[in-house]
Formats: sequence, C-alpha cells, structure tokens
Amino acid sequence: MEMVQTPATMVKIFRFLFVCAVLLAIAACGFVGITLWYFGRDLPDYQQLAHYQPPIMTRVHAGDGRLLAEYATERRIFVPIQAIPKPVINAFLSAEDKNFYNHHGVDPVSILRAAITDVSRFRANRRPVGASTVTQQVAKNMLLSNEVSIERKIKEILLATRIEAALPKERILELYLNEIYLGSGAYGVAAAALTYFDKSLDELTLGEAAFLAGLPKAPNRYSPARFPQTAKARRDWVLDRMVEDGATTQAEAAQAEAQPLELHHRQEAEEVRAPYFAEEVRRDLLARYGEKVLYGAGLSVRTSLDERLQAAADKALRSGLIAYEHSRGGWRGAIARIDPKGDWAAHLAAVPVPGVATDVGWRLAMVVRSEPDGAAIGFANGASGRIPFSEMRWARPRYNNGTFGPYPRGTGDVVKPGDVVMVDPLNAAKPEANGGKAAGLYTLCQVPEVSGALVAMDPHTGRVLAISGGFSFATSQFDRATQARRQPGSSIKPFVYLTALDHGFTPSTLVVDGPISLPQGPGLPMWSPTNYTKRGQEVRFRGPTPLRVALEQSLNAVTARVASIIGMESIAETVERFGIMDHMPREYSMALGAGETTLLRHTAAYAMLVNGGKRITPTFIDRVQDRNGATIFRADQRRCDGCDDVEWNHRPVPVIPDTREQVADPGSAYQIVTMLQGVVERGTAKVVQAVGKPIAGKTGTTNDWRDAWFVGFTPDLAAGVYIGFDDPDSLGDDETGGHIAAPVFRDFMIAALKDAPATAFRTPPGMRLYRVSAATGLPAGSGEPAIYEAYKPGTEPGHNRNLGLQHVPDEDETPIASTGGMDAGERLPPPVRGAPASGTGGLY
Repeated sequence: MEMVQTPATMVKIFRFLFVCAVLLAIAACGFVGITLWYFGRDLPDYQQLAHYQPPIMTRVHAGDGRLLAEYATERRIFVPIQAIPKPVINAFLSAEDKNFYNHHGVDPVSILRAAITDVSRFRANRRPVGASTVTQQVAKNMLLSNEVSIERKIKEILLATRIEAALPKERILELYLNEIYLGSGAYGVAAAALTYFDKSLDELTLGEAAFLAGLPKAPNRYSPARFPQTAKARRDWVLDRMVEDGATTQAEAAQAEAQPLELHHRQEAEEVRAPYFAEEVRRDLLARYGEKVLYGAGLSVRTSLDERLQAAADKALRSGLIAYEHSRGGWRGAIARIDPKGDWAAHLAAVPVPGVATDVGWRLAMVVRSEPDGAAIGFANGASGRIPFSEMRWARPRYNNGTFGPYPRGTGDVVKPGDVVMVDPLNAAKPEANGGKAAGLYTLCQVPEVSGALVAMDPHTGRVLAISGGFSFATSQFDRATQARRQPGSSIKPFVYLTALDHGFTPSTLVVDGPISLPQGPGLPMWSPTNYTKRGQEVRFRGPTPLRVALEQSLNAVTARVASIIGMESIAETVERFGIMDHMPREYSMALGAGETTLLRHTAAYAMLVNGGKRITPTFIDRVQDRNGATIFRADQRRCDGCDDVEWNHRPVPVIPDTREQVADPGSAYQIVTMLQGVVERGTAKVVQAVGKPIAGKTGTTNDWRDAWFVGFTPDLAAGVYIGFDDPDSLGDDETGGHIAAPVFRDFMIAALKDAPATAFRTPPGMRLYRVSAATGLPAGSGEPAIYEAYKPGTEPGHNRNLGLQHVPDEDETPIASTGGMDAGERLPPPVRGAPASGTGGLY
C-alpha cells in the first residue's frame, strides 16, 4: 500500500527540519563561542606588536670606529618596510602568502587545500603541511611556540585575526621580514642577504631574492652549502610562483633561473683584537643596562680603546712573560706525540689545536728529526721548517716535584721525532737568528705559568687606552688588571712621600736611614723593616738621607720612619683619596705596600700624580647610543655651551670647564713626579731609561718576591705592569719589579711613544727650581753634577732640611692598632705643618 504524504505532513517535516537546523546553528554558534572564549582567555597581548622592536645586536667599537665586539642572541639587522625593495617583498609574498593583501589574517582557501593534502600525509605518518598566512606566522613566531597541535593552531588563527584588526598590513609585513629565521644564524632578510651573498637588500638580484624567499619553510633543508640542487629547485619554484602572481615576467624569471646559485660569504668587518678590554665593556654594559638590553637592544658603543697601544701592550706583556718562563719556568714537554712514520701530517691535523695557539698566533708542528744544530719540523699542510738549537737552549726539563734538570746540551735533550710542539716564526723581532735570515725558522713555544697584566690610560681623562689582563684570553678570562687584588709593595711609597710633602717636607729633607722598630699594638711584637738586599748580603743603612734619594733607592727604613713621623692616619687618607684602597688599615706595614689593590686602580692613582693632582675615574666606554642613534650615556659629563652648533662661522672655540676634583696639592704632586723621574734616572728602574724620553715611575716588590710591579707615566700617558702567579708563589730570588715588570713597561712605552715628540713634565705655577746635588739635596757647586729640584713658594734648599730627623714612637706609645682600627686612648704623632714636631729630637 503506497503511503501518500499530505501537504500538512510535508509542512510538519519541513518545520521539524527547520527547528533542527536552527538548533544546530545555535549549537554551532555556542560551540564556536565557547571555543573562542576557551582559547582566547589566555592569549598573549597582541597589542604589543604595535610598538614591538625585534632584538638586534649590540656593536662595540674601538676609539677609531673599528669593530671590537658584537653581542646578540639573534644576529639581525632591522630594516623598515619602506627600505625593503619591492622585488624582495614580492618574492616572499609569492612564496608564503600570495593573498596577503586580500585576507583578514586567515586564508580559508589555503586552509582547505592544506587540509585535503594533509589527509594523505597523515596516513603516511608525515608532518602536515602549513597553510599559515604571513600574519599567522607573525603570531606564531612572536607570540606563540612552534608546538604542533590543534590548540596552538586555533590560538594562532585567533591572534592573526586580531592582529589584522589592530595593525596595518605594512607593519605586519615589516615585523615578518625582520623577524623570520632564514638559516645560518641569520634573522631577517637584511642579515640573510649579508650572510649568503655579502650584499645589502637593494643589491640583490631577482634570483637571490627568490632564494631567500624560499628559505622560511625549511632553512636547513634548502641550505645551498649542504643541498645545492634542492636549494636551486626551491629558488626556481619561487620564481615560477612570482610569474603566476604577476610579480615578474617570464623572461626575467627565465634569466634568473639560468643563473647558478652562488654564495658569497660575508666578509667580516675589520676587527680589533682586545678580548680583555671587550669583556670589561661587556660587564659594564651588563651591569648598567641588563642582559635583555645588552643582547637585544641594538646599542652602538664607542670605547676608548687605542688599537695601536693595545697591540703594543699585548706584545710587551707576552714577551715579558715568555722571557721569565725561559729564565725560570723550565720545559714541560711536548703537548702530544704521534708516529713520525707514514701519514703523520694527517695525524697532526687531527691533534686539537690549543686555544692559546690561535689566540697568540702560534702553530702546531711535529718534530720530524733531530739535528745537531736544531730540529726539523713539519706542519699539517705539508710545509716544513726548523727550530734552531739557540731557540731551545732555555728548555731545561722541569720535573713533577718542581725541580729542574740541567740546561740542554743538544736537541735530543729537548725534543724527539714525533713530538707535537707549538712554534712561532722567527721574524724581524729576532734579527740575530741565523745571521738575520729567519725565513723558515721557528722558536719553541710554551704557555707561561706565570701571568700578569698591563694597563694604559690617558692621565688627564681616565680613558683606558689598552688593557692586557693575561697571556691569553683563550687560556684564562680572569682579568688580572681589574680583578686581581695584590699587594703593591714599594710602588705605594710615592703616596707616603706625597703625604710628607703636604706636611712640610721637601725633596731635600733628611730622614734617617737606619734600624727602626715600630709598635704594632698591645701584645704584638715590634715591627722592624729593613732595606732590600739580595739574598746573602748584609743589610746596609745610609744614615741621614734626602727624601728624594730614599724614594729613588726605595729605602724601606726611611719610608717607615716617615710614616712614624707624619702618622698612618694621614697616609691612609691620601691612599684612600687617590682610590688605591677604599679602607686602608692604619698599620705601619701599609706604608710599604702590605695592603691590596688592583693594577687599574693603582695606575689611575699614578695618573693623578702626573695630571697635577686632579681626580680621574678609569673609563672604558666613551658613549652609548640606542638603536635610533640617541645618546643614552656619555662618560664626559661636562657641559659645553656652544658645542651644539653644526657650523662654526668663525666664532670663538667653546671653553669646556675643568670640573675635576683636586685631590692633591699641585706643587706636591709635581715634586713627586720629579722624584719618580729620579727613580728612572738614578734609582731602581734604570732599565726604563731606554725609552729615551721624559718618563717617571716606581718599582714594587712584595715579600718573598711574590709580586712584581712597575707603574709610571709620561706627561700624557700612564701605564702599569703587574707580574705574578695566580696562586701567589715566589717568582724566585731577586726577581724584583725592576727586573721583571720594568722591562715590560719599557718595551710598551718604546712602542707607544715611537712617533711622539719628547715632552717635558709640566711645572705648575709658582714652583721654583733650584740647582742642587741629587745625592745631598744641597746647592750644587760649580762643575758638580746637579739636578733642578722643585720647591714650593717659601721654601728653598735647606729649608726644613732636618724635619725628618724626628723621634719615632717607642714600644710604650703603641700609636697603631694591628687590626687597623683607632681605639680610644691610641694616639698618632702630631702632623708636621711647616715646623718640627715636639719631641726629644736626635737621630733615630
């Protein structure tokens, strides 16, 4: 029986279907709403993209503008969208999102096409293809993660639609082209153009732009270095897409496809080698601005580094440390051994090259055979050379217990065939080698165990011009110029004598050089310093001695006696005022350098002597600019009215005020400078005379010869040298600052002042010069060797001459606490201000 549907029945059916459709629509809307609410409740703040600035590298430059260092987590060069050429933009849009200007963050057609493709890929257990628009990629790269999940995809779509509503298309494209990773460590199109082709964006060819546009999908898979054919095929595919989109013509694309894909690796900018200096700058920036700004804010930093002085400092310090190693270190043996038979060059190439070799320019070589007058060596590249026996005479064996064997009598006592050693070419630095013919000749090398530092600065501004913090940064990043706190020894004495000059002494004042015992405090033995003598020699004293001679000859007894007369409180105030120490214990031993300081602080203190007693602060950074070129830090904070004018127009040159604090009397500072000249001319640093120009400084050596110092200056350059072991140990008998550190200072200064005219030290106004005997301080007779001594107004040779012949505290006075503090009831000898202190007088 056939069922007949009446119109009423049909109406009911349609009504039922309509209700179902409405309910389904409501349910769908509800589902969509709940989904949007659920996934949208914790979405990142996309509004930040309106002001987002991609992280770009910080660049640090030397004083002459050359690159010193780069700091970045991502190597990127930001380029505004207006500066990106149209062919580059078209290539990326054709490859990644041809409908970019027509959709609102999501391309439904592309999503449907990808979904159909992903069905088969899912069955094959392959990663699904993407259909992400440029906007979606911006959302993923900058606000989300790379997690492959439905949840992340939904969030990506939601963010993309909101970004499109909030930002203009050009801003979205700018973010994308500067943020995208394109392989080989390059982020953004500008960095990629330099990395792959060593070109700026406007120099790229159509084919090169297409290649870059093909990289975002899989930068490693399309690497032209690893997969050249795959990379070329990807480039050609992008070119074909550009033709389809009307972004280029068929003829232009065909011409581009016919060109080979040639890489031109980026030529590194000329860099200055100063790793210790760069590390000091990095630490300064990190402390000042934080890690995020340092590695991502694109700062431009101009430093005070002088590349010529830095090279001279590195060379002088390394040469000095090697010289000590040759005289005291001993040969510790080859770094490896290989079979000298067969393909030894391949085995040599497999030996790891020590970082120090790369840092200082040494090479690895294998001893091929021993010869009577040297050793034949070979290199991994097939080259050969020789080490003359004269270049290994120093290499006496050093045993595990620290003792040394005899000096070698032949090559076989040092090296044998198969030994892998480090060598350095003999060059003009050793013209005596082989009669001046050093081609193919090498010297045997070994990393010194002893270390040290050298720092140079402008004494007028405190700008650090060079710093060598050790033999090699690759071996140790510990900066011995700024981080090592060591006893300065006798190099502290100029500040003791400066205090005396401020208390009425003159360079000619007599002070007794004789045995002295000073109290250290209740319950402690008397302190009895003596003058330095070589081991085994008898201590000698000179009796009444001019202050100048005492400093030139570094007499400990005189310095201790001066300290007892003027008091340690005044000396400590001077030392602290010059920044050598922050809180110096008020103990007599501090007058002979028993405290601790760094080479940088000590050199800065000496700089304040030669600049007339003006305070300076060591600085490494001259100026810091942000990514937009605005100056955010300047070391020189002085005001300069009239310096903002771009054009001169023949107006008077602006006068910049001198705002430096006066920390010492200019007259006293100048007297110390001339006395330190005497240290070089007649005292413990005669080796520095070889500089051949007006120069001054002071040696320093600590107990058991553990630390060796020399700090000095010319009128416009201050420098300091420290040498010692990282784990304090004796440098050896009689290894003084004058013997170890002063030659390093000399070699540096010879190189630094090579083209500089001889400049006399500047005399402050009011000082009077008298012709006196350097040995006695009395007016010199006719024909008698003499110097011109500086005296303050109101003094003359013989004035206050006996001021230093004062009593010293006896054991009952206990003026100084050994703990450094001043307790109630303790007292110091009264300061001398132009007249002798009261007391019994006499010679002590």
